[in-house]
Amino acid sequence: MAAGTIAAAAAGHEQRCMDIRAIAFDVNGTLVRILTDEGMDEIFRAAAHFLTYQGIDLCRDQVRELYVQLMKEQQHASPEEHPEFDAVAIWRGIVEGHATEFTRALPVAKREQMPLFLAEMSRGISRHRLGLYPYTREVLGVLREHYPLAIVTDAQSAHARGELHRTGLLGYFDPIVVSGDYGYRKPDRRLFQFALDGMHVAAGNALYVGNDMHRDIFGAREAGLTTVMFDSDQGTKDYRGCVPDYTITDLRELLTILGLS
Repeated sequence: MAAGTIAAAAAGHEQRCMDIRAIAFDVNGTLVRILTDEGMDEIFRAAAHFLTYQGIDLCRDQVRELYVQLMKEQQHASPEEHPEFDAVAIWRGIVEGHATEFTRALPVAKREQMPLFLAEMSRGISRHRLGLYPYTREVLGVLREHYPLAIVTDAQSAHARGELHRTGLLGYFDPIVVSGDYGYRKPDRRLFQFALDGMHVAAGNALYVGNDMHRDIFGAREAGLTTVMFDSDQGTKDYRGCVPDYTITDLRELLTILGLS
C-alpha cells in the first residue's frame, strides 16, 4: 500500500488507532517466512528407521497410513468447529499401538520422550525454509517500546516456540498462544481472547496483524480487535467479503499506522 493510502486509512481510523494499547501477531506468513512439506516420504522413512531401534517394525507407508488415520480420528472426535490436531499424541498412539516387549523394556524416560522427538524430527525434515520477512525485528523492536506484544498462531506446541527461538523472536512476545495447546484453531475467538487476557487489554484497544483473511482477519474481527492484513506470499486473501481495517505489504507500514514513524 502506498504511503498516501496508508495516511488516508489511518485518518479514517484515527480515533480507534489512538486508543490501541496492545498488538498481537500471527506468525507463519506474517512474521516468519516458512515453507514445509508435511507429506514428504523422507519424514515417514526416517520415522520408520528410528522406530526400528525402539523395537517397532513398520515400513514408511505403514507409518504414513497410521499417522493420517490417527489425525482423522482426532479431528472426527473433536467437538470443536475448527479442530486442531495433536502431533505428539499421534506419534504416541503409533508407538503405544505397536510397542513390543523390546519397546516396553526401554527406559521409561526414553519411551515418554519418543513421541515429542518424532514430532520435532518430522517438522525439521519437512522444513525447506525458515526466515523472517523484511524488517521484522526492526519493527518489533520499535513496537515493544510502546506496546505489549502477543502471538496467536495455528501451530503445534512441539515446534512453534522452537521456530520462534530459531528466528530470534521468542523474547518479543508474552503471551504466546499456540492452537495446539487448546485443541482448536483460528478463527476461534477464544484464542484471541487468551492473548487479550494475557496482555490485560480489552479487544477494542488491541490490534491484530495476520496474513490470512479467514483465520486471522475474520477471526480477530469477530473477537473485536482492529485488524491489519499483511498481504504476504502466503494465506487466504478473500473470505466472505471480509475487509480488514488496514492492509499492508511492508511491516514498516505498521509504524505509520500507529504514528510511530
